[in-house]
Amino acid sequence: MELKLLVTFEKVATVLSFTRAAAELSYAQSSVTAQIRSLETDLGTELFERLGSRICLTEAGKRLLPYACQIIALHGEARAAVTGRGGSGEPSGMIMIGTMESLTSYRLPPLLELFHHRYPGVRLSLRPTLGDATRRALREGTYDIGLLMEPDTAHEGLDSEVLCEEPLILVSGPAHPLAGRTRLTTADLAAAALVGTEPGCPYRDLFEAELRPCGPPVFTEYGTIEATKRGVAAGLGIALLPRIAVGTELASGELMALDWEPPFTLFTQIAWRRGKRLPAQVLLFVEQARRLAREQASPGSP
Repeated sequence: MELKLLVTFEKVATVLSFTRAAAELSYAQSSVTAQIRSLETDLGTELFERLGSRICLTEAGKRLLPYACQIIALHGEARAAVTGRGGSGEPSGMIMIGTMESLTSYRLPPLLELFHHRYPGVRLSLRPTLGDATRRALREGTYDIGLLMEPDTAHEGLDSEVLCEEPLILVSGPAHPLAGRTRLTTADLAAAALVGTEPGCPYRDLFEAELRPCGPPVFTEYGTIEATKRGVAAGLGIALLPRIAVGTELASGELMALDWEPPFTLFTQIAWRRGKRLPAQVLLFVEQARRLAREQASPGSP
């Protein structure tokens, strides 16, 4: 299996589109198709199932993906261990990053923009996974870096650093009966309609545990933060979300902050497998994440 074919396979498997993969790899679409067919011929099995204009991984493709990721990561690690740089003298190589939606959408954009413009030789592959899955992938070597939002800061088999405390805020629509009320209690919240992301999301799980003594809480699940915010703004319930995710809506009045302080604290963290020698491009990512966190925490930061 050629490394070039595995890189193409990993990209197609990530974006689930030959057209988008071709654009991101700067290939013609016919070249991407030919490379995938070559890999399938070499392995003697189909890796993708074609469903009209859509594709999905076959069982064989799902089994190959973590190995492909590890091979690509090891190639970058080997190059960095020998040279510390890419052939052009600039940082290069792939970084497999496990992260959650709230961090990808609201914390990471400045960092992604920096790498896109300043370090074009570094390829960032973001994998949307929640805490348990991210930690497992880090321990197994599937991911190079994990970005976590957790109440605990020690994780078995991992080294981690706290980048910042992640404030949470309970929000409703402006016409909600709880909007404007003071000193809300847990019982007040348990009686309200609840909107949330999927189970496994750390702030959803902690909020649910806090409400459970008042009776089993029932959430309407909207899947994504953006969909959750729209549901709350429409008056369909209340939601606990990271403050960084709702700043625009609070400023516009589309959402209202409720008078309830979460009795738990979450920390945004960066983590990697304990004892792993981090390649140069991964060390660079960690350093830039630390710098961005310091800048965002400094006075005058947005």
